[in-house]
Amino acid sequence: MSSETIVTALFLIAAVVAAGVLISSLFPAIHRTTSTFGAVSHEADVQIRTDIKIVNTFANATTAKIWLKNVGTSRISKNELDQADIFIGKVGDFSRLSLSGFYDPAELGNNFWDQGETLSISIPHTYSSGDVAYFSIVLPNGVRRSEEFGVTIPS
Repeated sequence: MSSETIVTALFLIAAVVAAGVLISSLFPAIHRTTSTFGAVSHEADVQIRTDIKIVNTFANATTAKIWLKNVGTSRISKNELDQADIFIGKVGDFSRLSLSGFYDPAELGNNFWDQGETLSISIPHTYSSGDVAYFSIVLPNGVRRSEEFGVTIPS
């Protein structure tokens, strides 16, 4: 009887140790997966709440002017704006630039582009009469808006 008790106790100890090893190996993997899903979910939420609209465009022989409105529910920081990429030029022949330096930071007031605020961008570029200008902005979180518009050169 005592040998059965010892064997049962050894099996019980082995089962507890095996369960501990199993939990120790699975817990970090579960934690990593949970963290990954949390980060992806947060990024998707930020991207969904971020929205901008190109409200007006104008280009003459030397300058393109674009007005953008923050129509999303999240505000966009000056740092995020400075990291945004813009593409400007003629359709099929455009350049990539950083947005930094092409808008007046004083328009932001509190260093954030808040919901409902309009930002004006002025970019020097050479156009000819009859050209179709292309503008695209891509924020660091991947939100992208683009527009094609005619060039107006007074005679």
